[in-house]
Amino acid sequence: MGAGKPRGIRAGRKLREHRKEQKWHNKRYARAHSLTGLKANPFGGASHAKGIVLERIGIEAKQPNSAIRKSCRVQLIKNGKKIAAFVPRDGCLNFIEENDEVLISGFGRKGHSVGDIPGVRFKVVKVAGVALLALFKAKKEKPRT
Repeated sequence: MGAGKPRGIRAGRKLREHRKEQKWHNKRYARAHSLTGLKANPFGGASHAKGIVLERIGIEAKQPNSAIRKSCRVQLIKNGKKIAAFVPRDGCLNFIEENDEVLISGFGRKGHSVGDIPGVRFKVVKVAGVALLALFKAKKEKPRT
């Protein structure tokens, strides 16, 4: 009868390799360490990314809400992928023009869309190097180009 796991003075490599192999059967480990998540992520593993605004768009909220959520289409500089990014706060879309350079971050749900905005996983943080919150509170002005 087998005793289960190998024991003995020379069993270290067998135990180590078996543990390395078994880790991949843990769903959370596999998701965190597989490279398919990095390929699917437009940021490529980074927390923020810079991009160029292609157009300003309004996205209709999901049922039962009725609103047009202000967003913009952004092309990322690092890999050229096009994404939709939400513009937070009332009237902040007025600070964003086409061809502006914006800083994009995640929306807080690790790659899932938030609330009633379908398909939008990112939000705008900075416009032309100035924080959107500072522009909104009129603490700073957008630089002239």
